[in-house]
Amino acid sequence: MSVEMGRIDSADRIKRLPPYLFAEVDRLKRELIQKGKDVIDLGVGDPDLPTPKFIIDALYEAAKDAKNHRYALDQGLPELRKGMARWYQNRFGVELNPDTEILPLIGSKEGIAHLPLALLNPGDISLVPDPCYPVYKSATWFAGGEVHLLDLLEENQYLPTFKDIPDRTLERAKLLFLNYPNNPTGACATPEFFKNTVSFAKEHQLIVCHDAAYTEIAFDHYKPLSFLQTPGAKSVGVEFHSLSKTYNMTGWRVGFVCGNHEVVRHLSKLKANIDSGIFQAIQIAGLKALEHGQAEVDRLKAIYQKRRDIVVNGFQEIGWQIQPPKATFYMWLPVPPGYTSQELCLKFLKEANVVVVPGNGFGSNGEGYFRISLTMAEDRLTEAVNRIKKIHTK
Repeated sequence: MSVEMGRIDSADRIKRLPPYLFAEVDRLKRELIQKGKDVIDLGVGDPDLPTPKFIIDALYEAAKDAKNHRYALDQGLPELRKGMARWYQNRFGVELNPDTEILPLIGSKEGIAHLPLALLNPGDISLVPDPCYPVYKSATWFAGGEVHLLDLLEENQYLPTFKDIPDRTLERAKLLFLNYPNNPTGACATPEFFKNTVSFAKEHQLIVCHDAAYTEIAFDHYKPLSFLQTPGAKSVGVEFHSLSKTYNMTGWRVGFVCGNHEVVRHLSKLKANIDSGIFQAIQIAGLKALEHGQAEVDRLKAIYQKRRDIVVNGFQEIGWQIQPPKATFYMWLPVPPGYTSQELCLKFLKEANVVVVPGNGFGSNGEGYFRISLTMAEDRLTEAVNRIKKIHTK
């Protein structure tokens, strides 16, 4: 039986996805580029700097070895898991069993997206922050779950409050997604917040999924926390890490989940039926990054701090009130009166040829804000700020 072209319909789970709110921005950006305009894109959260050479060299040598050309082990190389455990111990003082409490991933996004499939039944609820990285919501929907949004508000330092969640919601809730340092707001969690989260999760039998992709991009000598540093955290949840932002390895697709051994086991079983692991040469290069990459991380943080200060100083000169973020390579700025998030971003694009991201793309609480990515050279950031100064007064 053949399918008539033009009549293929998507699955209902795809239809549940919200419309792409950046579509108009993308369309205009492409038009301007086609017209020869010099567009500065501050919307993409993808490091512009190359992967350090010693990591590339490790990949090259490993890729020449034929034993690395076969299917990888589903649970990753034992050496890599041991290296991840050592890194965690050195960085956070948290002891992890490399055999039962760590699972390498094809990027942390992959693991986060698959976690609801491993843990949720249809009708179960995920507690998801708003604004947030969109995969928390879409992954829940794909698993047949439902989403209950937790407000992240500036007056609460972008930390959710749990006391207002209805009892009927908590009865069906199974997953709690958190992300600190936070994308898009740049907010950081406190030890007290994580302590309260562990108590809340124990009380309501929740599994905490903490996305910690940005812990290593921090400024002014600040060191972001691991959720697993909190007493009792391993009994209620897991943490996702990524080498993408830390070592400029976004395209390499290597990360890991660690923490509660049962959650790690369930996710590992699911993945064994979906993928065949990370290319072993990349695993070997990733281990090299974890073992010898701290000097590069320190250098990268200094670069991002200079970039952050360029943006902060430039917008403060216009009149914006900005609290410099302590971590991430994002700036979360308020939209001035008279504009929606989308309207301001379109103004910057049309009149200054500068791309920034409207906050409502991350959820309804993102309305009234826009996000700037610092993944752009200093001279281009300076040029972008100067263009905005010329077209906007506050």
